[in-house]
Amino acid sequence: MAGTSDAALRERARRVIPGGMYGHQRAGLFPENFPQYLSHGEGALIRDVDGREFVDLLCGYGPIVLGYQHPGVEAAAAAQRRQADCQNAPSARMVELAELLVDVVDHADWAYLAKNGTDATTTCLTIARAATGRSVVLVARGSYHGAAPWCTPGLAGVLPSDRAALRYFEYNDHASLRAAVDEAGDDLAGIIVTPFKHNDGEDQELVDPAFARELRQVCDSRNAVLILDDVRCGFRLNFGGSWESLGIQPDLSAWGKAVSNGYTVSAILGIEALRDAATSIFSTGTYWFAAVPMAAAIATINAIRDEDGIAAMERAGELLRSGIVEQARANDLAISYTGPAQMPYFRFLADTDFERMMHFSRVALDHGVYIHPRHNWFVSVAHTDEIVARALAGTEAAFRAVRDRFGDG
Repeated sequence: MAGTSDAALRERARRVIPGGMYGHQRAGLFPENFPQYLSHGEGALIRDVDGREFVDLLCGYGPIVLGYQHPGVEAAAAAQRRQADCQNAPSARMVELAELLVDVVDHADWAYLAKNGTDATTTCLTIARAATGRSVVLVARGSYHGAAPWCTPGLAGVLPSDRAALRYFEYNDHASLRAAVDEAGDDLAGIIVTPFKHNDGEDQELVDPAFARELRQVCDSRNAVLILDDVRCGFRLNFGGSWESLGIQPDLSAWGKAVSNGYTVSAILGIEALRDAATSIFSTGTYWFAAVPMAAAIATINAIRDEDGIAAMERAGELLRSGIVEQARANDLAISYTGPAQMPYFRFLADTDFERMMHFSRVALDHGVYIHPRHNWFVSVAHTDEIVARALAGTEAAFRAVRDRFGDG
């Protein structure tokens, strides 16, 4: 069970927060020994309010790309905080961050800054519709693009009209895509797609380059807008955009999470042809122009580049992958371990209701490793060989526990 300080906070929260907690950070989604409240983070380690320390393999659901309390990022944020943060108008950091994003992301001619991934993806759809004068956007079935009514996985309070202009296709399925395009007809405004398939509770699936090329060709032939939702993956797979290595450029891309190492910034990046449409829409927020997160983002992007951060994350992820796969083999347990090394998804093949993963996660936490039982994991630049070895010591105990309780598979 979680500790006494955590339990007391949960009891207080039940009186003042709907459900005691909401969204994807509800402890009820985890085994019972997971804390609801955390207190500290440093490097690749976190502590809960009861003082328990864990190797973090979730990284705040992705934003922590350099590790907690990265000196350069924290220094930049502190320096800006001494001047000002949220004011009547933005600081020079806004221009500097936009310039940096345009400089490092190949397809970007301009940047539109916001706060959350949902802000970014929703603004992308708005720009696509403003640019084309059309309504329909194609979305891969089961793909997560945020928590607005048009895309939230929870349907309470969502109206059919919120999704009336969406059509769906299966990721990496050419025939399904063509059928959705035909259904949209002359009203196709755009297609939004993630760099690879990472649907909740499913094996991850890398994009087929031929499928990515067809998405680009469809949008070109229909004068529609190709939107790459890089909120989860941006600055983790490639420095200039997740499809940089494929040589396929979107018209718009949505960025978040790793942009600022935990500070609240997201971005919409676009091509020159969409500049006027981006200028024409009204999309804003009170805190969208805050300077401290923008200063942190500048420092984060520079640090990822200067520290060869993507290669460091890939190395750490490969060490983790090889260790997990070997532990499963040694314990005669059949697993699936999919996706990029920096963002792996792991499950037991014999699981029907995540019961093995829940037990695995419970035991791993008791041995100092914080993982998610049904969401993909993340590694950061701070996951050194020593930290990965520490994590693998915990997962080894968890594999033994699964074998002992469930037998093989």
